[in-house]
Amino acid sequence: MKKNFFKVATGVLFIGAMSMMFVSCKTAKVLSPADSGEVEIKTPCSGSEFNSNSKALRFSAIGESMDQMTAKKKAMSEARAGLAGAINTLVKGVTDNYVKSGNYNNKEELMKNYEGMNREVINQSLAGSVVICEKATVIKSSGNYKYYVCLELGGSDILQQINNKMTNNEQLKVDYNYEKYKKTFNEEMGKIGQ
Repeated sequence: MKKNFFKVATGVLFIGAMSMMFVSCKTAKVLSPADSGEVEIKTPCSGSEFNSNSKALRFSAIGESMDQMTAKKKAMSEARAGLAGAINTLVKGVTDNYVKSGNYNNKEELMKNYEGMNREVINQSLAGSVVICEKATVIKSSGNYKYYVCLELGGSDILQQINNKMTNNEQLKVDYNYEKYKKTFNEEMGKIGQ
């Protein structure tokens, strides 16, 4: 009895394995996103034309609220915060490379002074940012408003703010070489979007 059961079980396993082998050899059907139930979302004020590049920093954001103006304020606040982060990263990279490439007596003290200047530049630069895209929508199901925005700040505007701060600061002005700083700044801007 045990031998018969073993033969039957072995036969079933063999037939199952063979059928799986034939099934797996079949070409698999490739599902498109639409076939699998996915729906592409086209978000206003976003995409490659709204990404930062070597000429300008950009940041897109979305705000949602039951109140239209609150939705706009949320989006603008988020966009400004993102743009401030991008400016901070850029200016920090430029400053690090600028100081490292120079022969300065006290690099640590110079870096500390630059960090204070960076905060001021970020705050002033944000005031010069421009809205390059804005869209407002209402969500039918909830009645909430959605606001889409993209802010832009040109690299030349950021560099001008930095130059103004450097030339007006007696401590920084001593070690500041505009052409060298501009070259370092343009190199860092060139890395954006690559």
